[in-house]
Parts: sequence; C-alpha cells; structure tokens
Amino acid sequence: MAKIIVVTSGKGGVGKTTTSASIGTGLALRGYKTVIIDFDVGLRNLDLIMGCERRVVYDFVNVIQEDATLAQALIKDKRLENLYVLAASQTRDKDALTTEGVERVISELASNFDFVICDSPAGIEKGAHLAMYFADEAIVVTNPEVSSVRDSDRMLGLLASKSRRAELGLEPIKERLLLTRYSPDRVEKGEMLGVEDVEEILSIRLLGVIPESKSVLKASNQGIPVILDDESDAGQAYSDAVDRLLGKDVEHRFLDVKKHGFLQRIFGGRE
Repeated sequence: MAKIIVVTSGKGGVGKTTTSASIGTGLALRGYKTVIIDFDVGLRNLDLIMGCERRVVYDFVNVIQEDATLAQALIKDKRLENLYVLAASQTRDKDALTTEGVERVISELASNFDFVICDSPAGIEKGAHLAMYFADEAIVVTNPEVSSVRDSDRMLGLLASKSRRAELGLEPIKERLLLTRYSPDRVEKGEMLGVEDVEEILSIRLLGVIPESKSVLKASNQGIPVILDDESDAGQAYSDAVDRLLGKDVEHRFLDVKKHGFLQRIFGGRE
C-alpha cells in the first residue's frame, strides 16, 4: 500500500504546488512509483508546473463522478516512467469532491503506487480538508513570515483533529515542516524569521529549507519541476528534502549568508 502524503499550508502562494511537483518528481527519480493529485478544484495549477496541461482530457472530478476511469484520467510523465499526475477540474466547484469519492480514488491509487502526493489548496475549505483527511504524513509549507507561520500553526491543529487517523484514534499524521523562499541575507537584517524562530513556533520536524531563487519561477514557466534543475540551490534543496523524507540523514544547506568570491561578485552566479 502507498504512503499518502498531503502538501498543505494555511496561506496561499507559499509554494505548495511547486513542492508537490518537486517532491513527487524526486520520489520517482529514486525509483518509487508516484502519483500527484491536484485537489485545487476550480484553479488547477499542478498540470502547468508539470508541463502536461495540454494532455488533460479527464480530471479528478470526472473520476469521482465515474464519468471516467483512473486509467483514462492519469497522465503519465514524459520524463519519468513511474510518475503520474491526476489533474483538478477547472470547470467545477469544490463541492464536486466528496469524502466517499476521494476515498475510493485514493484507495485505488494506493494499491498501485508507492506514494500518493496530495497537492492541497490553501486554507480550511472542503478541498483542503479532503486533501489531508486520508493522509499518513503531512508536509506543511510555510514562508518565513509571521502571518504564514501563524496560518500553518492553525493547519497543524486541523491535521491533529480533523483527519481520519484522528477520528479513528490511530497514530497521528506525521508532520514535517518545509520552509520556502528563505533568504539568509534578509534573516540577518531582521526582515524575516529565521529557521529557529519558525521551528520554535510550530514545533515540528524540519524537512527542508528552500532558498529564495529565480530558478523556481523559471522552472514553473517552463513546465519543469525545479528539482530537475540540479544546478540551482532550490533544486538541490528539494532533492535533500526528498532524501530526508525517505529517512536519510542529510545536513541542511543554504541557511547561511553566501560569501561571494571576487569573480562571483563581478560576474554573478546561478541561484
């Protein structure tokens, strides 16, 4: 049976879909059969970041309402043999998702995949609740700013009380923190929270710190998960996060201010 992981946050625009795409891609790169589900009904961004938007014929809602089978709706990644995407609907509202329908789809996927990554919409509405309801683990994505961290703290409360595991009295969802858009320079200037500040507020295990990087936007615009850009800091940080997710002890990087050499100060370098 697959491990079901929800990528969630309390606030929009923190990098959940970028994270879902990169974590899913990283798992597939390591040989695990992985599917990423877009729960953001009405918006649908995962297929854009994965570069498969033109190949969407049937979506998650079609499968829930039995207008299509999973085999018809799953989109196989062109780069990796064992990576698939289940796109959200752009034309339905979030009420099209039902607990029974989501459970049926996830159960079918769980019997055929090693990992099911649930890309959650922001906040606490129905789509977000259903994305986390069946999860075994949660990656809580937050930016190093007070409002984002506060909203993530609220999500931790929901993960602890509103999941199926909580209702059945099972072992709680394993929660991990992913800090995105991190800038050591701005932390040093007191313009954003440091890693230790966020860890102290949320009190969950740190999975990774993704540095602020132009390569994230560039990769998204090209329809390529940034983890595939292994020359960028962000790509390397996501790769480290995947290794930690799989139980490896990997030291955290990109936490300190870069000391640029003479030539790099003159000519610049990749981020």
